[in-house]
Amino acid sequence: MNIRKMVSIFFAALICISAAGAQDTAKPETTIRERTVEELYLENIETRIIREQAVNPEYETKRLALENLQDMLDNGKLTADSKDAITLLSFLSMEGTGRIIREGGRIINNYPDIRMLSCRILGEVGGVDAENTLIDVVRWDAEPMVLAEAAYALGKIGGTGDNAIIPILAEKIIKWNITKPDNNFAFATILAFEKIAEKNNGITDQAVFQALVQISQGNYIKDVRMKALEVLDKMRRY
Repeated sequence: MNIRKMVSIFFAALICISAAGAQDTAKPETTIRERTVEELYLENIETRIIREQAVNPEYETKRLALENLQDMLDNGKLTADSKDAITLLSFLSMEGTGRIIREGGRIINNYPDIRMLSCRILGEVGGVDAENTLIDVVRWDAEPMVLAEAAYALGKIGGTGDNAIIPILAEKIIKWNITKPDNNFAFATILAFEKIAEKNNGITDQAVFQALVQISQGNYIKDVRMKALEVLDKMRRY
């Protein structure tokens, strides 16, 4: 499936509003470590080709890397155990945030749609490594469409009540409720809380309730506010 034709289901219910946020500080730097010759030959040839596309500085080449990773996923060749491919997705999910290239003082590799599409694939792949990468994206990214995709992906992955997903999402959305409310990110976070609650017979984290109440009363479109109330009511019934 060509990534350019992909549309996240949850965005169909929203009016997409994109607003670039200010970059957070002290972001973790992500790199693809140098492999030994033996490791390179042990790698799948397809993954080795995609690796070269991912590290290439050109935007279109990075898009091609993501299309090829999506094809691997669609053909059953990319799973939660595909460490090399997940490393590439993690690398691309931090393009312009965890890994910054400057030219004349200007960031030249800030590609939010590359980060967003990486998060989408990570959400489909699942597993601990994908989850940890998505948590870092939520923690450090400041682009609404990237945060929305990462939040939705975490909702699909999250299946245990004692993981780090819930507090990270709650902390981020509470902050954004005050500073820069965004309909897409808020709605995706609500859906994530809903999915995690369904898998765990509820959520007990008080910060989640605080976040949902704030959204229901915040500067959001009606559909978002009503969804927050709906999920609050569901949680009350667990």
